[in-house]
Amino acid sequence: MTRTPPEGADDVGGMLLPPGHEVSDYTRSGRLKATVYEAEMERLQEQLVLLQYWIASQGLKVAVIFEGRGSAGKGGVIKRITERTSPRTVRVVALPRPTERERTQWYFQRYVEHLPAAGEMVLFDRSWYNRSNVEWVMGYCSEEEHQEFLRSCPEFERMLVRSGITVLKYWFSVSFEEQRRRFEARNAEPLKRWKLSDMDLAEHELYVRYSMAKDTTFQYTDIKQAPWYVVPSDDKRASRLNCISHLLSQFDFVDVAPDVVALPTMREIPYVRPPMHEQTFVPRRF
Repeated sequence: MTRTPPEGADDVGGMLLPPGHEVSDYTRSGRLKATVYEAEMERLQEQLVLLQYWIASQGLKVAVIFEGRGSAGKGGVIKRITERTSPRTVRVVALPRPTERERTQWYFQRYVEHLPAAGEMVLFDRSWYNRSNVEWVMGYCSEEEHQEFLRSCPEFERMLVRSGITVLKYWFSVSFEEQRRRFEARNAEPLKRWKLSDMDLAEHELYVRYSMAKDTTFQYTDIKQAPWYVVPSDDKRASRLNCISHLLSQFDFVDVAPDVVALPTMREIPYVRPPMHEQTFVPRRF
């Protein structure tokens, strides 16, 4: 198993292990076991719920950007973050292709309206970085537009940070071999084949050019005020836990969850309901 060793990692039997873990936590192929993953995910999701209460109570504004290649695991980690949290506090933004009108706007304009207000955390499933990655790789933007984005983006993000928005940027990094394995698995499963788009196939073919796009993007936009955090994602389970753990570590939050409330009793109000047989019910098959 190839891992970037975190601080304090131990090398056991040729396997680099994060602090507090043992070889028994991993499969023979070096991937995190499901039992370990599920127990830790449950703990982290509890912390995410506490974080959402803190964000709401403190009026924080948090924008989290998830970028990376197709099948790298962005959608999976977003799903786990939102699984237990409230959509009123933690919401997902995944914009479709721009309309003809939006193509004539200032490039960042359609993203601005989705930025968080006080007490919100917004998860961008892809973001304005479409310009320097997908659009540049696929030839959907001109070289002039690409260069202008690289000049403007750092200033745009500095402006967001100055306005009080916390900007976190995660890049999910998947190898060519693992991406191919995931695409082959989608192709073999009829219920998942819809997840294998023409864009995914083209991106897979242009893997090296996408690497060029990422490296150039980082060169210009890995800034002090909003740095990039790379999440190695060949091991999906580990990548989800690592990303969520890091996200939680960015906030010095405390438990401000509401106390248990007393449920009210039903008020007795004079009222006669119409007969039940007058309603149409779905057939009972179970």
